[in-house]
Amino acid sequence: MNHCIRNIQPSQRPRERLFEHGAQVLSDSELLAVLLRTGRKGQGAIGVAHDLLRTSGGLAGLARIEVVELVRAPGLGPAKAASLSAALELARRLAAAELAQRGRLDRPDAVGRYLVPHLRHRRCEVFGFVALDGRHRLIRVHDLTTGTRRTAPVDSGELFRIALLDGAAGVILFHNHPSGVLDPSRDDLELTRRLARGGALVGVEVLDHLIVADARWISLRTSHPDLFRSDV
Repeated sequence: MNHCIRNIQPSQRPRERLFEHGAQVLSDSELLAVLLRTGRKGQGAIGVAHDLLRTSGGLAGLARIEVVELVRAPGLGPAKAASLSAALELARRLAAAELAQRGRLDRPDAVGRYLVPHLRHRRCEVFGFVALDGRHRLIRVHDLTTGTRRTAPVDSGELFRIALLDGAAGVILFHNHPSGVLDPSRDDLELTRRLARGGALVGVEVLDHLIVADARWISLRTSHPDLFRSDV
């Protein structure tokens, strides 16, 4: 199949269709082609975009690829890889901005909807927290540590130091399971209990701990409420 844009009728080219009908009508390959602008010898931008999606496993797989890997993809190079990486990061930041506009984050599903796109594509385990003010409004989201595919080290002192610098009254912990297994491990439960007790000592309440695996998430406050009791 020939994916050269110059062989497509002008009215059917991605950029022209975007201006006439809006970006929502374009396929994933066409949207990527608009970002890439040009292809490579013997293959247009749509073809390069199509092959990139196919080899990376679609948009979800593409979001997992680091910019240093994108540079080596056929037809990309540093400039195009940087453009794609920047576009993906803007999408993540947009999700964070939308989270901030939702007002009070006193229900786990409000944070869970943000954390799934933020974490589901990560190849390694990431541990972080959402800092909230006394009215449970978002202050900042912190990716605190990045570990291996199985663990991410957690420095409780650093966590609460950053939370206190934020002026946070409470935090919602989060981490992902790249394995796709949603169930919390014994270490996850013990860490949650330890941090909840530590937060009580410094005046920063640990409100919840969310675990993300692929497109699913679980609230430990809901499934294991005793972990958050400072007297247990």
